[in-house]
Amino acid sequence: MNRLLILLFCLPIVGKAQNTPLMVQGTTPDLYLNHTVAPKENYYSIGRMYNISPKEIAPFNKLQMANGLAPAQVIKIPLKEVNFLQAGTSAAGEVLIPVYYTVQQKEGFYRISIDHNKLPIPKLKEWNNISAESVDVGVPLIIGYLKVKKELSPLAGAAIAPPPAVTTEIKATPMPVENNKAAIEKVEKAKAVAIEKTVEKQASVKIIEKEKPAEKVQPVEKENVITEEPVKKEISKELIKETPKIIEKVKPVETAREMIKTTGKTFGGGLFKPDYEKQVKSGSVVKETGAAAMFKSNSGWEDGKYYCLYNNAFPGTIIKITNNVTGKSAFAKVLDIMPDIQQNQDVIIRLSNAAAQELGVTDVRFDCTISYSK
Repeated sequence: MNRLLILLFCLPIVGKAQNTPLMVQGTTPDLYLNHTVAPKENYYSIGRMYNISPKEIAPFNKLQMANGLAPAQVIKIPLKEVNFLQAGTSAAGEVLIPVYYTVQQKEGFYRISIDHNKLPIPKLKEWNNISAESVDVGVPLIIGYLKVKKELSPLAGAAIAPPPAVTTEIKATPMPVENNKAAIEKVEKAKAVAIEKTVEKQASVKIIEKEKPAEKVQPVEKENVITEEPVKKEISKELIKETPKIIEKVKPVETAREMIKTTGKTFGGGLFKPDYEKQVKSGSVVKETGAAAMFKSNSGWEDGKYYCLYNNAFPGTIIKITNNVTGKSAFAKVLDIMPDIQQNQDVIIRLSNAAAQELGVTDVRFDCTISYSK
């Protein structure tokens, strides 16, 4: 009789837990879920609910198990390999519950991936049935799955059907949301391929690493340098992939004088302006406002070919960058994403200093508005 009363008392709590989506908190490597302690719950019952040892819950919250828990107390449930799945399949007797993350301002797939255990972007997009290269603020995205024991966890009722055991990929439908724009208009694969081929045919980019100093000579630190050679051969995908690694080794610019120079030449926005106008005619335009920074480049000073690093568009996409102070615009081609290093924090785009001259920039960081076709 007592067990029946306890079960009836807990049913509303369990029902609420099953209907409330699990929202991830924190960033790599400390991802967690928030749990509000219900009456009669303790470390052990909560551990069974989330498939994790109570001996991990207490220290994660800087608590002592001997002190117990109080009703309405909010604790953090760590997401570890034992109870959080982002690759592979669940074990026998386990079921999977989607864990969501809500997209914030100025976030793209790259930042979301880095903050959630470097979840591969293709997998992130597949789980959420997204083929576009950007996602709207406020959209809930599946970033993994809570693994719980079917016979032990009251959360098991919210589980999805497990994927086939023969695959390491998980497919699921994202959480329904009113006016959910997650299913943004699809970008044709052919367009992406065409853009990549355009990059290969039109540019040859060489990343110059730090030179080794001569013996008994004080070493000179070189900055981020991207130079363009005459078009003799196609740019390789391997070089594009290595770009972030090389730039990461280069120290940031310390003064504006080292980065900013003026030749007096401008090119009406640059050589890629006509390409931008063609691209925006064939797709909807995405706009973003934020801080921009620059890198040293030998390209663009004589021919108006400007390049940039940007996280949310395909390589080869032409980005229109407008200086919010001068109102001037330049058109730069995306080479690759920005490397995940400290000097790129709070920066939405990094462009060549030749492009910065076109914009009338007087500092190494400036406010800008960017737009491009998705």
